[in-house]
Amino acid sequence: MKIWIDADACPRTIREIIFRAAKRLRIQVRLVADREMSTPETNLITAVAVGAGADEADNHIVGNLAAGDLVITADIPLAARVVKKGATGLDPRGDLYTEDNVGERLATRDLLYELRSGGLPLGGPAPLGAGDRKKFAAALDRWLTQRREDP
Repeated sequence: MKIWIDADACPRTIREIIFRAAKRLRIQVRLVADREMSTPETNLITAVAVGAGADEADNHIVGNLAAGDLVITADIPLAARVVKKGATGLDPRGDLYTEDNVGERLATRDLLYELRSGGLPLGGPAPLGAGDRKKFAAALDRWLTQRREDP
């Protein structure tokens, strides 16, 4: 089991929560971004810099993850690909992407994109707050606990 981080847009506070969990539970973490990133001094956490093209980080993650891995991303199209491969996606706000909800989330994202493209000002998500960080930490802990308890 590995944790993959779509690191181009993952907030530092979320990465730090993941790093602490990885060290505590001895879990491999891979940060994937279109640039070099620093990581804590441990062989459990590594960074991969991919090309700057569109979807390069997404393609690297999907091409290298295994069923049962966890991918941290707010990118819903990436989450849909992750779920299709038998892995789990977790949003930095603490929402799991599953087979039951990723299709609906993708459709909503596409609709909002079309509305914005048509000139409708919808705004974006609210800034990540303390409640979001707490919800993420709890969701990560639940997911990791379930995986450790599964035979």
